[in-house]
Amino acid sequence: MVEIICEFIVKEEARGRIELAYGPGGDWSRLFDRCPGFRGITVLRDAKNPRHYLTIELWLDGTQREQSLAENAAEYAALEAGLEEWAESRTEIGTFSVRAEATVRPRGKTRRSQSP
Repeated sequence: MVEIICEFIVKEEARGRIELAYGPGGDWSRLFDRCPGFRGITVLRDAKNPRHYLTIELWLDGTQREQSLAENAAEYAALEAGLEEWAESRTEIGTFSVRAEATVRPRGKTRRSQSP
């Protein structure tokens, strides 16, 4: 699995557009939904700066993403062009793969307290 992380600064008047575009049923999610290897997208908004967003695309592998983008190049280009209407900037931060995950347990419940 790979995760592609992009950073956006959106124009003040278009703050909700990214959530609509990348959210369920949005233009970007509809494009990716039909692509093999696509596993989902997360949209994060900065708690201190409501114009600052991150998107995290989850794919089985980077090759499938690249192939899907090539096969849908015209539609992808049209969506990219539309970004100029509402985004001041878009930066692809990188392609990442998970190396470790942590599990958070509720307070007061440790492995020892769960044993009989």
